Amino acid sequence: MKKPNIAILGATGVVGREITKITEELNIEFDTIKFLSSARSAGSKIEFKGKEYTVEEATPEIFEGIDIVMASAGGSTSQKFAPEIVKRGGIIIDNSSAFRMEKDVPLVIAGVNDEDLRQHKGIIANPNCSTSQLMLVLEPLNKKFGIKRLIVSTYQAVSGAGLAAINELKDDTEANLAGKDFENKCFKKPISFNVIPQIDVFCENGYTKEEMKVVNETKKILHLAPETPISCTAARVPVFNGHSEAVDIEFASKVEPDEIREILNNAYGVEVMDNPDNFEYPTTRDASGVNPVFVGRIRKNLAFDNGISLWCVADNLRIGAALNTVRICKKVIEMGLWGK
Repeated sequence: MKKPNIAILGATGVVGREITKITEELNIEFDTIKFLSSARSAGSKIEFKGKEYTVEEATPEIFEGIDIVMASAGGSTSQKFAPEIVKRGGIIIDNSSAFRMEKDVPLVIAGVNDEDLRQHKGIIANPNCSTSQLMLVLEPLNKKFGIKRLIVSTYQAVSGAGLAAINELKDDTEANLAGKDFENKCFKKPISFNVIPQIDVFCENGYTKEEMKVVNETKKILHLAPETPISCTAARVPVFNGHSEAVDIEFASKVEPDEIREILNNAYGVEVMDNPDNFEYPTTRDASGVNPVFVGRIRKNLAFDNGISLWCVADNLRIGAALNTVRICKKVIEMGLWGK
């Protein structure tokens, strides 16, 4: 069987390097592979499957003959190169927010709404990191009980804002402990020993863009009715890696916590860690560097009829970005949706 020619766009970034690692872990089959970046990073070396590759500058012409591009290079870069990739017969699996809410672009979590991939016209969008981990939890529950109302509070690691943000947490913490002044640049407030209730810019309705991504992307991925009430509060916390979420769900039918545990125990990509008596519940340290979305603190919600509250944690660089991108690539290949 013919194998695709693939490329990783933004290969030298935090997520791009994770995509490279997971492409090897999942043993993605390909004929050729290219690692692409901006002119600034071109010429650097990347080790992949025991072989050294030179990173090449991304130009329109370099996508000639490329079947699948896994991109994590920012929205403006994706908007620039996506038309070039598509017109050359390729597919771009894009990590940015540039195309997520476009009507003709499938927004996909592998293992949740794979059939939506069949609708692609050359562009496939990877959801926001905080949405991604949530969908693996909500999809099997929505299928069984029907989601009537949803409230999500996210506690997001600095790695979601890139390498500079990781370094800022480290440097700010060291300065704080030493009693020295520190000028924060990545965040509007100091991040060390702090919680910042803002991720991205504010919208007219008082919510941030990050919060509205969770609202709108959840409805699109799960095919919920547009009027389904969903609310989100997103906060940045002084954690290097791993997003946590407190989730309150009201279902259309009666549900018990034990039913939720049973369903999630058998759900794709989910691992239940829920024994509070023995202090067993997931934390970001449990999730960092591994693939599952961990769920715990499953209990009856005291404010909603037919309500459940739970806590979920995942590695935001993996399931929130790189892992889902590579899983989508694998699905596209398995479903024969490339090279047409």
